[in-house]
Amino acid sequence: MTQPQWMILAILVATLGLFLWGRWRHDIVSAAALLATVLLGLVPAEDAFLGFAHPAVITVACVLILSAALLHTGVVDQLAQSLLPANSGPSITIIAFCTLAAVMSSFMNNVGALALLMPLAIQMAQRLDIAPGKVLMPLSFSTMMGGMMTLIGTPSNLIVSGFRTYDGLSGFRMFDFTPVGIIVAASGLVFVGLIGWRLVPARERAGADSFDTGAYLTEARVAPHSKAIGMVLHEAETALAEADAQIISLVRNEVRVPPYSAGSLREGDVVLIEADPASMAQALDSLGLEFGESKDHAQKDEEYDDESDTNSNPQEGLNAASLGDRREEHHDGGVNVGVAYDDTDEPEQEDPEKEQEKKIEETTKASDVELMELVILPGSPLLGRSARDLDLRKRYGITVLAISRQGARIHSRVRHTSLRDGDVLLMQGPSDLITDFASDTGCAPLAPRPLRSPNRRNMLTAAGIMVFSIALTATGILPAAISFLLGVVLLMVLRVLPLRKMYDSVDWSVIVLLGALLPVAQAMEETGTAQLIAVFLLENVAQGNAIWALVVVLAVTLTMSDVINNAATAAIMCPIAIGTAQQLGVNPDPYLMAVAIGASAAFLTPIGHQNNTLILGPGGFRFGDYWRLGLPLEIALSIVAIPMLLWVWPL
Repeated sequence: MTQPQWMILAILVATLGLFLWGRWRHDIVSAAALLATVLLGLVPAEDAFLGFAHPAVITVACVLILSAALLHTGVVDQLAQSLLPANSGPSITIIAFCTLAAVMSSFMNNVGALALLMPLAIQMAQRLDIAPGKVLMPLSFSTMMGGMMTLIGTPSNLIVSGFRTYDGLSGFRMFDFTPVGIIVAASGLVFVGLIGWRLVPARERAGADSFDTGAYLTEARVAPHSKAIGMVLHEAETALAEADAQIISLVRNEVRVPPYSAGSLREGDVVLIEADPASMAQALDSLGLEFGESKDHAQKDEEYDDESDTNSNPQEGLNAASLGDRREEHHDGGVNVGVAYDDTDEPEQEDPEKEQEKKIEETTKASDVELMELVILPGSPLLGRSARDLDLRKRYGITVLAISRQGARIHSRVRHTSLRDGDVLLMQGPSDLITDFASDTGCAPLAPRPLRSPNRRNMLTAAGIMVFSIALTATGILPAAISFLLGVVLLMVLRVLPLRKMYDSVDWSVIVLLGALLPVAQAMEETGTAQLIAVFLLENVAQGNAIWALVVVLAVTLTMSDVINNAATAAIMCPIAIGTAQQLGVNPDPYLMAVAIGASAAFLTPIGHQNNTLILGPGGFRFGDYWRLGLPLEIALSIVAIPMLLWVWPL
């Protein structure tokens, strides 16, 4: 062995060791490995960051953003409602559910697909009267198997395609992975649905009650062209029951209408709905309803309230003038009380109300509208007030969409409900303005969770952009990186996804890992280290047999992916796979495809893939629970994968 080979091999062993140790994040370890290769002269300094310009890295970032758009706009919610069976047994239901997850994850980020489907999986487990883990583990594994089917299904596929270009060939096309991937995934789905879920240990869900705000009361307005128009109330209730929501009352022309005399629903009717926060968007979208307290409707309702309240006490409630005054904060029995003082001796200042209006206007233009949950703390000045009293749209530029009161049902309209400590408010508006409101009024934000407001236009636009980008890639009109970058630009231009969510949706640790390890892997190939490892495997394990060498590459990749990140596994194994094919003088494609399959089959541990980590708590799993389903599933997939690889990609 030459000195460069010793050095790159030492860096590789140290990198693998640090990955296994888990003390530092994968991106930090990858950056350190890149730095070591540069300092030792194995990678020229001017080439150190070429990995970040690689098309695979750009494509991964763009696909993550496009996936977030599908999540944020509710496209996947709609698919789940339409495709999942309602009254089937466990095996059929789990097969259908896992098939949906696999198809979704073949075109979007599989972590995002799992995060969206997890609440549905827990609800499904309750309906089937089985432990949540018996649905969650098959779901997690199915999203990984779905990633095997297309170029964009998982970052490891993009890495494999990128390494094919280093061998003097073009990268894999969009559906080159499909012939093998779809058969392997289908075999895995059948195994999981018929046998596998029974092997999962039944555990109690960890922290099942740790974040339960109870059902929200919200107002839903019958929009033009809504499916609810012409329905009687009991028909609408039947449709909402699928989303675990129920109708509390009906308001028509600002008057509460008894259910028996309501007749058919009309455009503009306001329906008071009680729904779980996770299924609220599904409930509204199922009938084409809109939040009744959205911006335009809230302004109309406030005008109506103002007209009907001309004789009310002007000092009642929290008005703009009283809270616009400058205040000194005193403590009276632990409760902060704002006391206004006379500032006539001070220089004349701009009207505080105008200053606030200007701030609201500037913030609204610069920020995106979001949903946020706030809990009212004891001693808050909101206690005993209603949303109507607070005049939030004028004072803060935000809206109360829904109220949750643990252990009690609310029968009054949202903006007329007197608030109590412990109530949870679902607020809509720019996050900065909601934060200001929380700070001023003694509220605390709850931990963020995915809450969506249905928007059919954005839903169709996001789906159309994704299909358009995939079509450009599949037909070869544009390279994958350019096609999906075009899709991201269209999302920005059409304002389908808030800009902040675009940046938040990119897993930057994966981007750093890919950009850092690609030059390291290139150094492995240029120094001959990859060929050296390949020769060792061939002579000592595969005995020079090409088929056994394929089995070894798949087995080693499977083992590595169970303990380190799948993208890192692919980046390390691709040079070895190519070196093995070169030593044997055979086609490198089946070996690269074996790496792609092995990197997507991390089923034995909760640390091999982020999806396995996500279900650890909700499923109540222990570290050793994964192999019970994971080991037989990996064996089954390997038995199917080897002959399929040899048939589709002949040696």
